[in-house]
Amino acid sequence: MRRTNICAWTEDWEKLYSQEEAMLRDIFKDELVDIFHIGSTSIRAVGYAKPIIDILIVVKDIEKVDLYNSDMFVLGYEAKGENGIAGRRYFPKGKNDRTHHIHIFQIGNEHIKIHLAFKEYLIENPAEAKRYGELKINLAKQFPAEHHKYQTGKQQLVNELAEKANEWASCRNFSTDVLE
Repeated sequence: MRRTNICAWTEDWEKLYSQEEAMLRDIFKDELVDIFHIGSTSIRAVGYAKPIIDILIVVKDIEKVDLYNSDMFVLGYEAKGENGIAGRRYFPKGKNDRTHHIHIFQIGNEHIKIHLAFKEYLIENPAEAKRYGELKINLAKQFPAEHHKYQTGKQQLVNELAEKANEWASCRNFSTDVLE
């Protein structure tokens, strides 16, 4: 059973991301467009997060990602296919003690902008990030052994923040070269 473990933000997460990024760049070099550290471990102002490094990889052709499943397995990742999100390839690492989540999308996929705008919005709005972090810590205390209840409990705020992030990004013509 997966427990919900929330930790205070640490610079170690940036180091863990950088180490993993180098290995992932090596694997996907022929298909890679860009790679990003996303999620709460990438946002200092959140203050608290599950100690799981979320990584967003943008590739040229999503269908070719499946050719790298054995390389990912060697690094400890489990290929989960789309895992509920069309056009994505998802790879968790660490079974019940997860350490990393890899989310791979093809260039132009709308989920790229959603993830990047969410991150940038929280970086630019630290009070919102702090509110999100405080909710996480409270839910983890309330549901330490019921991960699904933790996830459900934060979904309303995540949706609210995602909507605000989308509006924020639209007002700023937020874009990156990985969206086209």
